[in-house]
Amino acid sequence: MGHAVIRNTGYILAHAPDLLVWHGSTAQQMREKHPAHPYLDEMNHYLRNFENAVNYPPNQCYIGNMSPQQLSALALPWCAFTKPMSTRADSGEIFTQELLYALLNYVDSFELTAWHPDFVARTAELIEQHPKMSTLPIFDKTIQLNDEELYDAIANHHAAGLYLGKELVGYVKAAHDTDINLSAHVMLENLVTKATAVMAGWQIPMSQLEQVEYVIECSEEAIGDINQRGGGNLAKAIAESLGCQKATGIDMRGFCAGPMHSLINAAALVQSGIYRHVLVIAGGSVAKLGMNGRDHIKHEMPLLEDMLGGFALLISQDDGISPCINTNVIGRHTVGTGSSPQAVMSSLISLPLKAAGMTSLDVDKFSVEMQNPEITEPAGAGNVPEANYRMIAALSVLEGWIERAQIPSFVSQHGMPGFAPTQGHIPSGIPYIGHGIRAIQAGEIKNFMVVGKGSLFLGRMTNQFDGVSVLIEKNTGAGVDVQNVPVNGQPLARMLADAMRKVADTLDSAREE
Repeated sequence: MGHAVIRNTGYILAHAPDLLVWHGSTAQQMREKHPAHPYLDEMNHYLRNFENAVNYPPNQCYIGNMSPQQLSALALPWCAFTKPMSTRADSGEIFTQELLYALLNYVDSFELTAWHPDFVARTAELIEQHPKMSTLPIFDKTIQLNDEELYDAIANHHAAGLYLGKELVGYVKAAHDTDINLSAHVMLENLVTKATAVMAGWQIPMSQLEQVEYVIECSEEAIGDINQRGGGNLAKAIAESLGCQKATGIDMRGFCAGPMHSLINAAALVQSGIYRHVLVIAGGSVAKLGMNGRDHIKHEMPLLEDMLGGFALLISQDDGISPCINTNVIGRHTVGTGSSPQAVMSSLISLPLKAAGMTSLDVDKFSVEMQNPEITEPAGAGNVPEANYRMIAALSVLEGWIERAQIPSFVSQHGMPGFAPTQGHIPSGIPYIGHGIRAIQAGEIKNFMVVGKGSLFLGRMTNQFDGVSVLIEKNTGAGVDVQNVPVNGQPLARMLADAMRKVADTLDSAREE
């Protein structure tokens, strides 16, 4: 049996400036502890409009309209870039906040949302202009309330308000009177994650979604109630909204490393033959909106953390064409690895490469923690991707693969600028996969290694670090089972058998005549 392959990808961003102001963790905590703090007013003067968010080069790179090489050629600051750009790419899209809100209504299965009639009417016109949303019953089941009813629900703390600027256009209400796991804020977070994951899934053609048999959901939100706080299953809820009728699924969590664990598990499920098509998917995190906003304002910068990110990866049986997930080259940070930078990079990079008879020079590109440095540097976190590439280069020196003087050229050749929004699970290795498989198919590179790392100590259960990595490479066609190659959604062997039966039936009929 051949390797599992990455058959398709989807990357989306949803502009959410008012969710940043009202529900991002930094603003929310500030409002609760210091309701008169100047920052709460300052935020409104540093918000980007949708046009500026779309034109922002890292956002264009994330959805696939700009390559990392093209991004690196642009001078900083990127936030000063004004050239008009598109909201859509071949497998990516940037959504407005209005359409995001409309999606909350569409994925709401328990009448948790309510909307002002004016908002419904205005947004219905926008929906008609969207190629996918215009085909769906986005507002068929909608609770509509007037201003007084909306404000009353929020004043009584039963609902989380949804705003467009100063205009209250709707709310998400609590799903239970006393269960904090079903509070209005938590339900808002859950619905946003579900909605943005659905947006990402829409970037995969429906003909391929219909073949999906298993969904692994790997965002940061663990859904549940008081008796089972992380019980799930967001994966199946997303599959339902996407129309994946053949699919079951599960949620997989691992902080920032969760998506990489999910990718490797999906590859194993497909390679073993348990499932032929697995969808790895994740939506955005409301909590991370405006996380470093105070530092951005100190530097007179716009609030760049106004984007919710989502992605979808379709992992399928070997088709002889799509780039392969080489499960013979997998790095893993074990309990005994240790947490020093050298130990981490050795476990994720040099050990799996040496076991396969390779060096770091045999890997064309490394996709590490791809946080946008224009977001992280003002907050004192530095240029995270560059730091990772320099560590890989330093490790390569220790292994004797390159000379110390070659570190800058190694970083330039095997690395790339960060371009992902600070959404936790979104930047960690995943953003380059779409670019990487296109580069392989175009003959620009032969492989790339995806490295996902996570901070498990955030859960206060262990001081352990975490990480996994895997090599993605060109498909040589050597391992494909020709009989199972899909043609119009059916295995070739089955189509040939059906054709032979039709020929036999025709011959039998001719003989009888």
